[in-house]
Amino acid sequence: METAFTELVGVRHPLVQTGMGWVAGPRLVSGAANAGALGILASATMTLDQLRSAVREVRSRTGEGVPFGVNLRADAGDAAERAQLIIDEGVRVASFALAPSRELIARLKDAGVVVIPSVGARRHAEKVAAWGADAVIVQGGEGGGHTGDVATTVLLPQVVDAVDVPVVAAGGFSDGRGLVAALSYGAAGIAMGTRFLLTSDSTVPDAVKACYLAATVKDVTVTTAVDGLPHRMLRSELVDALERSGRAGALVRAVRHAAGFRRLSGLSWAQMVRDGLAMKHGKDLSWSQVLLAANTPMLLKASMVEGRTDLGVMASGQVAGVIDDLPSCAELVSRVMAEAHTVLKHLEQLERPHPLGTLPPPG
Repeated sequence: METAFTELVGVRHPLVQTGMGWVAGPRLVSGAANAGALGILASATMTLDQLRSAVREVRSRTGEGVPFGVNLRADAGDAAERAQLIIDEGVRVASFALAPSRELIARLKDAGVVVIPSVGARRHAEKVAAWGADAVIVQGGEGGGHTGDVATTVLLPQVVDAVDVPVVAAGGFSDGRGLVAALSYGAAGIAMGTRFLLTSDSTVPDAVKACYLAATVKDVTVTTAVDGLPHRMLRSELVDALERSGRAGALVRAVRHAAGFRRLSGLSWAQMVRDGLAMKHGKDLSWSQVLLAANTPMLLKASMVEGRTDLGVMASGQVAGVIDDLPSCAELVSRVMAEAHTVLKHLEQLERPHPLGTLPPPG
């Protein structure tokens, strides 16, 4: 299936495995890439050396010429260094959770890197497209992690109508029916996070995957208790406890997690302060909310890496409530594309003339 997105990045199928922190490592990314989708490494929790090693591991697992991407934090203090790393390593795609600057987009594009920011609003898509972004991933409120409150079915057509670059739809997708639906809205592909998290290629501990598989749609909630911003995740006893805890307890936790995140990311305190200033820029965030942002990577690590669902949170799209198996990436991609072609054939039949011809009007 060829779309403007597959032509842009050189993948076989219009599918994206999103850059989920602690989840989208070399094994998952190479599994998605080898299956013909665009796999994206999550780099925010890696040092520069770890990122370089991860990029080279993906390449060793996929071979030269197989496209994949790296997700970067546009507001990180070392964003420029990370951008240069993926340029030097010949990475095909740079994706961003927040809008990169016009200068950073130009620098990457001049080096031949395809720039694909993720957006949650029409105006953000218009801005990055005007700055030169090659495509956008638009996530509706059904998506996991930090999310807005506008449903994909409302947000997607707005963005498709607003920009002239390929649009990839995210939020609520898990199968071929969703791919066809997105294409009907004018999208050039779909991005899936939770669906790829729940594969046999994902390194998420089995006990954590079991929590996702057991969840119903009503077990997925949006809370601001983790870092002060809306975050969609599985409802758990920890989430309930975080929502009940007072501000003082939350700030103590955030300070401890900030120190831990500094060690994991390799950032200095000065760089983390600059990141905090960048987060506040243009946003109505208190300093306590900025500090609480350190909770997100550390609480995710507890679950996604250490398997401690009692100490960590589990970011999740609503679609977790309808997923009940753990295929490999290859099996998942093959299934999604087969379903999509089946649905398209069914839709084609709806346009064919009735075999008996047009019946005469009654009377």
